[in-house]
Amino acid sequence: MNKKDKYVFPAIFSIEQNGVSVEFPNLPGCFSCGNTEDEALYMAKDALELHLYGLEEEAEFIPEPSTISSLNLEKNQFVALIEVWMPPIRDEMAQKAIKKTLTIPKWLNDLAEERKVNFSHVLQSALMSYLGLNKIKEKPSYQNLLKPKKRLTKKQ
Repeated sequence: MNKKDKYVFPAIFSIEQNGVSVEFPNLPGCFSCGNTEDEALYMAKDALELHLYGLEEEAEFIPEPSTISSLNLEKNQFVALIEVWMPPIRDEMAQKAIKKTLTIPKWLNDLAEERKVNFSHVLQSALMSYLGLNKIKEKPSYQNLLKPKKRLTKKQ
């Protein structure tokens, strides 16, 4: 699957008594809502970003968006095109902290706790060193980490 950097999908906004609901006709399961139209628009963008990120991560098919003219609307509905730029979303998700469960000997745990070791910091530092990332001054982007490294060869 080829990931795109930019996606634009139509969203159907339904005005209800208790707020505004949002659905993406091309993306089953992608819904959102808000108390106002502005809030619903913001929430729609957020929902679209996360939904598309999930599809990309699972290597799922991402359909082509419908044209606005092909959508059938009810009296209380309107359509807006929602645009998302994925590179910063991918980077943000790559930097998101995740919980890992690991096993170490009790004596090592006791000693580390006695010395007030920050286990997360030590593990991150050790992993970065192990992976050869210890010389990076800034957090690498997700895209750059996944690119294959080019080998430098001497000219003969």
